[in-house]
Amino acid sequence: MIRILLVDDHALFRAGLRGILEAQNDMEVTAEAETGEGAVESVRRSAPDVVLMDIHMPGIGGIEATRRILRLAPEVRVIALTALDDEPFPSRLLDAGAVGYITKGCPADELVQAIHQVMRGHHYLSSDMARKLSLTALAGKGSTTPLSKLSPREMQVMMMITQGKTNQEISDALFLSPKTVSTYRTRLFEKLGVSNDVELTHFALRHGMIELSE
Repeated sequence: MIRILLVDDHALFRAGLRGILEAQNDMEVTAEAETGEGAVESVRRSAPDVVLMDIHMPGIGGIEATRRILRLAPEVRVIALTALDDEPFPSRLLDAGAVGYITKGCPADELVQAIHQVMRGHHYLSSDMARKLSLTALAGKGSTTPLSKLSPREMQVMMMITQGKTNQEISDALFLSPKTVSTYRTRLFEKLGVSNDVELTHFALRHGMIELSE
């Protein structure tokens, strides 16, 4: 049974999540919290396997709460939750140790899939978030940016490469064959004019898709 802690300052949203998760035969919600400080204390008390962590909350917020939780319990998997109008990719939260990043507008089955993926030791980036990254590139930098050439799937693969994931890890997380991932990688290099993963990461930094760790 996967033990889950829900962290969000909206009780109605937590109730919706609880209903989705407790309908699964391998998941149970063991605790809820509405602040970052409450999340840390709940981890002490309930020892969850997975924390679904809202980013913007009263108090210390999701980023600092994630850091504190993982110092307390490094084995916990934290999945960040964000509304569609939030910042496109808060890499500081991933740097803090979160292993998943999904939008609050994602389908219920994708939320369940994300939990299963992180429990297998993989990272997860939602399709909604990959699509938003593509749209942000178009709206914020104009259609001439190389990022505008990328599909949502290519954006997903790009973000996982910049996290240091191997073809096999990307394959497992996105349910693609390693050969297909390799094809996406080659296509990314061609579209963005880079020749290796290091150059791709530098490209992502220049275009504001990821940030350097503080």
